[in-house]
Parts: sequence; C-alpha cells; structure tokens
Amino acid sequence: MHTVNLSDVAVADRELAQTIAQRANVNLRDCYQCGKCAAGCPMADDMDLSPQQIMRALQMGLTEKALSATGPWLCAQCMVCSTRCPQNIDITKIMREVRRESHARGHRCIPESNAFETQFLKGVKADGRNNEQYLAAFYNLRSGHLAQDMLSAPKMLAKGMVGIGKHSVKDRDAVRKIYEKCLEKDGEQK
Repeated sequence: MHTVNLSDVAVADRELAQTIAQRANVNLRDCYQCGKCAAGCPMADDMDLSPQQIMRALQMGLTEKALSATGPWLCAQCMVCSTRCPQNIDITKIMREVRRESHARGHRCIPESNAFETQFLKGVKADGRNNEQYLAAFYNLRSGHLAQDMLSAPKMLAKGMVGIGKHSVKDRDAVRKIYEKCLEKDGEQK
C-alpha cells in the first residue's frame, strides 16, 4: 500500500480536480469508495486505474495520476458505473472529463480512442448519424491502422452491411442544433 501525504498535494492540483468535477457536475465528496463502479466496469481489467481509483485520485487531488492513466481512455462510456453507483454519481462523465483534460494537457495515453471519438462526433454533426464505412476509413487513417479492416470490408460490402453511399437523417439541421446545444451545455467549443 502506498501512503500519500495530502499536505504535499499542490493547491493547483486540488483545484484542477474540483474543476474537472464541476464540469462533470459531480461532487467528489459524494463518492464513498464502495467499488460498485469498478466491479461492474467491463473494461476495468484492462485499465491501469479503474473508475473507482480515478474518483479516489481526484478526491485526493492527485490529478496528474488521473490524467496520465489509461483508464479514462479505455472507458467505453457504457454508463454501467454510473448506473450502479448508490450515490447516483455520473462517473461516466468524470471519466470523459478526465480524458478531455488529459488530452488538453498533451497526454496521449491512447490516441486511437481520441481519434475514434473525434471522427464519430464529426459524422454525427455532419450527417446526423454515422456511416460506418466512412467512420472506419477515417479512423483507420487517423490512427495509422490503414489495413485494419481490409479483409472484412469486401465481405461486408458483398452482404450489403455497408455500402459506398452516404446516408443521413432527414433533418440534419435539427440534429446539428441538438449537437451544438449539448456542446454548450458541457462547456465545450464547437
């Protein structure tokens, strides 16, 4: 077990932890470390810090520990942790905010995760939905995995699972407005 002297934690680190929590609309003191979030997380076994450990690091003001962890980058945003939380803490939002802050500070724990999210959101904003073939193609280009889907693409085309045509929702402007409202609510830039 590692002992942490909390008096050695910088004020700026504690303030940053509080800023992250405020952006997620979460009170860090509500978490009493029951562990239900980590126990239900389908990705916890692959994370260096589970959702519970990320919450604890933020509670203690150990923001660099949270920001340099791969856990938030592996988070599937499935909301199991938030659903299981007896305190109704939106841990999924905390994981997302930690990942955003980590990215903003130049950490590239798992660049593919950020590349996928960026491309996914671009597709939603542009077409109101994602066209899987274009999402996969642009993701593969951005992540450097150029040949990743090379063998499955012809089979998917033959079975009609994907096509060359691009599809969008009927009212793209309505979806774009919803998208931009969500960004404003989360305090992000467009």
